[in-house]
Amino acid sequence: MNIVVPVKLVPDLVEELTIDASGTRLDTAWLRRILSEFDDHAIEQAILLKERGGGMVTVIAPDVEGADDVLYAAAAKGADRLIKLSGEFEAGGGNHALARALIEVVKAASPDLVLTGVQAHDDLDGALGPLLAEHLGLPYVGYVARVSAEDGHVVVHKEYPGGLIAELDVQLPAVLGIQAADQPPRYVAFGKIRQAMKTATVEEQAVDLSDRSGEATISRLFQPESAERAQMLEGDVGAVAERLVTLFAELGLR
Repeated sequence: MNIVVPVKLVPDLVEELTIDASGTRLDTAWLRRILSEFDDHAIEQAILLKERGGGMVTVIAPDVEGADDVLYAAAAKGADRLIKLSGEFEAGGGNHALARALIEVVKAASPDLVLTGVQAHDDLDGALGPLLAEHLGLPYVGYVARVSAEDGHVVVHKEYPGGLIAELDVQLPAVLGIQAADQPPRYVAFGKIRQAMKTATVEEQAVDLSDRSGEATISRLFQPESAERAQMLEGDVGAVAERLVTLFAELGLR
């Protein structure tokens, strides 16, 4: 099976995020990007399918800081082909532009299956998977938590609210939005990644990001602003309890 996995690198929320002078985007000078959590699961699911039934896994990443690390880590896990898209990705842009940039690259790979993360925490204009599926004219199933390959089709488990799970038979080729791989993404030692850096080749393909239609327009970014602060109740248990009863009465809660 020929599997293509387009991935995104997103701001690391563990780090402090700062806003640039325009007030409409993050300052990228010290911005650290990491692989989107759900994309990590998409890579793992692709590797699992390859290990079970053979095939080829291609991982595609935009050319932003950290992309090489992500691609070589994917190679260390078992990916066969690495593609880095060169373009104005550092200038920002949404999933509409990224989906259009991926069309010809994905088509050229002739995939049986395209796996994307179901979403990313910086998505402002829709998830990448369904947008890409629309451009490719392929069926899409999202929130997938398990995938098993059959002859010419895959069986997927799709999660619904309330703990409901549906089992769907999907004809190939298709696009799946992965929420969770069959097992947690595997850990690869740094030594294995360094080895992949010496043996794996990253192909670079230029893409056009000039068409930004469909993206969200950001008018302002700002840090959370404080309004009214919490009132701290002091004193012994009796005094605090009496004060709470008074407050509840003032709010009409009896």
